[in-house]
Amino acid sequence: MTMPVDHGQVEVAAAWARVRQNLRASAGQRLFDRWLKPMELVAPDGDGVVRLTLPSAFMTDWVRNHYAERLTHEFRAQLPQVRDVVVETATALQARIVPPAPMVDLVPAPITAAPIAAPAVPQRAPAERPAFDPRYRFDRFIVSASNRVAFNAAKAVAEPGVPRFSPLFLHSGTGLGKTHLMHAIGHAFLEADPAASAVYLPAERFMFEFVAAMRARDTHGFKARLRGVDLLMIDDLQFVAGKDATQEECLHTINAFMDAGKRVVIACDRSPALLDGIDPRLLSRLGGGLVADIKAPETELRHAILAAKLAEVPGITVPEDVVDLLAGRIRGSVRELEGALNRLIAYASLTGDTIDMAFAHATLGEMLAGPAKRVTIDDIQRAVSAHFEVKQLDLVSARRAQVIARPRQVAMYLAKRLTTRSLPEIGRKFGNRDHSTVIHAVRRIEELRGVDREIDTAVRTLLRSLEG
Repeated sequence: MTMPVDHGQVEVAAAWARVRQNLRASAGQRLFDRWLKPMELVAPDGDGVVRLTLPSAFMTDWVRNHYAERLTHEFRAQLPQVRDVVVETATALQARIVPPAPMVDLVPAPITAAPIAAPAVPQRAPAERPAFDPRYRFDRFIVSASNRVAFNAAKAVAEPGVPRFSPLFLHSGTGLGKTHLMHAIGHAFLEADPAASAVYLPAERFMFEFVAAMRARDTHGFKARLRGVDLLMIDDLQFVAGKDATQEECLHTINAFMDAGKRVVIACDRSPALLDGIDPRLLSRLGGGLVADIKAPETELRHAILAAKLAEVPGITVPEDVVDLLAGRIRGSVRELEGALNRLIAYASLTGDTIDMAFAHATLGEMLAGPAKRVTIDDIQRAVSAHFEVKQLDLVSARRAQVIARPRQVAMYLAKRLTTRSLPEIGRKFGNRDHSTVIHAVRRIEELRGVDREIDTAVRTLLRSLEG
């Protein structure tokens, strides 16, 4: 019996053949064969998302960092209905793969679809089918003081039984591990209870599907699909700021989950108290659960991340001084740190050069230039006194008035974060204060940054001026 032709799959497969030819022409044969040729197209499921797979996590990272935007542009040029291109690592759980299109000249001729085998595993409904990244699991998350609370909270949410708290609100700057933890929660939750269901949605996708449901007059179906699952995770909540209708639906959805005793995990780039353009009712609901932040990785964590990454790439040797260079200079995000290492290894494999300090500086020059500036405690005291309009001498005086004490705490916090001075050394620079005073100041400013917009803005401004 002849299987019916899925014209959508045929159309995407034909577009993929043209995209591959364009990539080979623009990238060159050597780079194409090394990184792009191994990509395979997963059979489309009609959601406007093209999914490509690669055989290893390292190759996936490299293609994402260097070709994500180009792939989306190429596919949209062929098929305007494509909304996004997702590059993933191939796993045994993937169903039906469309074989790589042969690299031949395209001629205008009818395309005959190859029969596509039925999935071996029954598929969930579109809203329930989890798409958790196989790289992002709890055992691959490097834990330290900067992220331990968020990590332990995420593991607790994934445990079976009555949830200990919900919602869980994770917040941090970009590339520090929020998305990793959300995917890890999904993996662990479904492994503990295979009969359960889960949904992970970026906030923009939540908004897109909700608006599409309103236009199709099917909001009831949208609500039923989401509220029928056991675990709901919404990423990048800041993108619904100012979208009143979407926020209203988000609030009702979260309330429904809370009333049913289900789990909700939200991620954002700042704490609920610092979100602008969000309905106060939604902020109140989000703040009523557990709010956990992830701070920028300290030096020890950056070293551990690089060591774990290198362990995944056998046969590659990166000298210890180069690892120290990356860990010391690239302080922003885990994603940036891993991207720098990926770039270093990729360039070495393409050029055949040995990785050493000279090669690292030549390859990562612009990435290493910014944070190399040496900041002193005197620099910090001058910047803080100018920002808060207090005398620099007041910061090292015995005065305890709030107008002096708070800037002094900010200066101590910045000294701990931006210099390598020990706590006793920092205390001596602030009027011979005890190291416990410095610890209290650092903890107090960390707390205030989560709830006081003025303090958080001041710290951000000072960090930019001092590191710039």
